This record gives sequence, C-alpha cells and structure tokens, in this order.
Amino acid sequence: MRKRMRDTGAPGGGRLRSALLLGTLAAALVATPAARAGVVLDRAASALENDPVYVDPAAEEHLTANEKARVEREVATSRSGPVYIVVLPERAATEAGGDPTEAVRLIANEVHRRGTYAGVIGNHFRALSDVLRRGEAGTLATQALDTHGKDGVTATLVDFVDRVAAARNGGGGAGGRHISPWFLLILAGGGLLFFRRWRTRQNARRVELAAVRDAAKEDLVTLAEDVQRLEHRVEGNADAQGAYDRALASYEEGSQAFDRARSPEELDQVAKALDDGRYEMAVADAALAGRKPPERTPPCFFDPRHGPSAREVEWAPPGGSPRLVPACEADARRVERGAEPLSRQVSWCGAKKQ
Repeated sequence: MRKRMRDTGAPGGGRLRSALLLGTLAAALVATPAARAGVVLDRAASALENDPVYVDPAAEEHLTANEKARVEREVATSRSGPVYIVVLPERAATEAGGDPTEAVRLIANEVHRRGTYAGVIGNHFRALSDVLRRGEAGTLATQALDTHGKDGVTATLVDFVDRVAAARNGGGGAGGRHISPWFLLILAGGGLLFFRRWRTRQNARRVELAAVRDAAKEDLVTLAEDVQRLEHRVEGNADAQGAYDRALASYEEGSQAFDRARSPEELDQVAKALDDGRYEMAVADAALAGRKPPERTPPCFFDPRHGPSAREVEWAPPGGSPRLVPACEADARRVERGAEPLSRQVSWCGAKKQ
C-alpha cells in the first residue's frame, strides 16, 4: 500500500496520527460483558486464533498478500511477544458502538490471550496491551505513525511491531530493534565484518522460519479440518468421542505453541501436538469402524499430514545413501514401485529431507 494513512475521525479530516495522539487508549485488556462483537469482529477474532495478522477483504486500508506476509514475518522474528494485528473496515467500529478502540478490545476479549493488539479500523489506528506498561502501546503506535505514517500502513505496522519488541526487551520503546550493549561494543571495536555475517545468518534464519511457519500453519489447518470432519460422527461412541476430544485438545495446544514460537526449534512443540492429534484421529476412525486402536507409530516421513506411518520402507534421497524411513502405506508402495512419494519440500518436525 502506498497511500498515506488518514483518520477521518479527526477534526478537519487530519492524519491518522492526529486522532491517535488525542484518542488512542492503551490499557490492560479487561472484559466488557455488556458489549458483544458483531460479524466483522467475530471473523477477525476467529482468524487470529491461527494467524497473528488478519486483513478483512473489505478494509479501506487494504494490505496485499506480500505486505501481510511482511508484517507476519516481523511479528514472528522481532521478539515482540504475542502481537495480534487486524486491518478492518469502518463497519467494525460500528459493531463496537462507533468506537475503534472498543472494537480492538472486543477482539482481544474474544481471542482471550495475553499480548499486544493493534487495529487499523477504517482510517483509525488503535493499540491495546496487557503485557506492556499502561499507556505504552498507544505511545509506541504514535511514534510508529510519526515515523512511517507517510509511508503507508505496512511500514507503520512493521515499525510498531519493532517498537513493541524493543519495549519488551529493554529498549524503552525508542523504535527499531533493540540493540544490546555488547553489540554496540563490537561495532565500536571494529566488528563490522562480524555484524555483516551475523545479519546474513539472521536473514537466512528468517527465511527458514517463514517457510517452517507456513508448513506448520498448513498442518494446523489440516488437523482442524480433520477434527471438524469427525465432530458429529463420534456422537454416541464413547471410545471415538474420547479420542476426538483428545485430538481437539492437541490442536488447541499446537495452535497456542504456534503463536508463541519464534524459532524453528520452538516449533517442535507444535509438531508434537500435531503428531498426538493425528494419532487420536486414527484412534477415533478405528473406533467408528469397530477396529482396535492402531499402534502408535512415527508420522509419515514424507508428509506428516498423511498420519501415522504403517511401516518402514527403504528410500534414498537424491545423491544419498538408502535408509529405512517410516511411511504411510500409500507412500511405501510408491517407493517400492520406484515412484516418487507424495512428499512436502519443507521439513519442520524432525529429520531434514535431503
């Protein structure tokens, strides 16, 4: 987005910054039982369960897919703690009684997770937090808008996330990323070469994390769809119902771990929860078919979404040595026929695919 953000709620149609300076409320997220979210707010809160950034298709300040991905990467890599961002149409404020701040608060109450919530509602920018000092989220939003408001929504949101990260890590909300004293000493002592190498590694790690997060998100969505598929079929079958409930609990655990993860290694907890959930789905399917629960086996090596492995099969990566890997029955047969298994290119929950 290249247009300049404005706040039509300010006297004379001034910039979004003007209204933010006068009206942004940053306070602890408290429940407001008397208020209820509407369709737009409910949709946004539901989306934030699995994605820290949600852009409503009808939002006046729209983000492209690449711009949304840029903000998501910043949230994932900036050490800002849980940050949730929505870009919504003016209608969202109407659903909250005409108050954009209340709209953000209602979303935060519905998501019901600690963190920092920011919303571009129509042409208004509001921020709330229960992990920063009282009033600090609004101050950081104002600073981000002062610096990048003329550059558009994406640049402002990225800067806001960076300022939240700095505040969470001792930077005092001064903007940009937090730079520790030892890092400054290295630069002062002529460590520029080290800095460049460090930045190269960090950039590579960001790219890796983005790819791994995408794969983890796909797996979470697949498990959610599978769990939903069994929702009504398990009724009246105690064994299937118990397995279904455990699968649902594993999905919720994986979703929360996904929100907390800031490195590929931290996504291991998501992988474990997904593995548990897929196994419980297999148990539920077996109970519905009148079969005994399946043996607990590792997930399919070629794609964990295929479920628990059926057996091991000898497989060799391109240019590598043959080895035994756990596979679902369909992939095992493909390998034995000399065909390519249905594998996913990004490996994020265990052995790396060569």
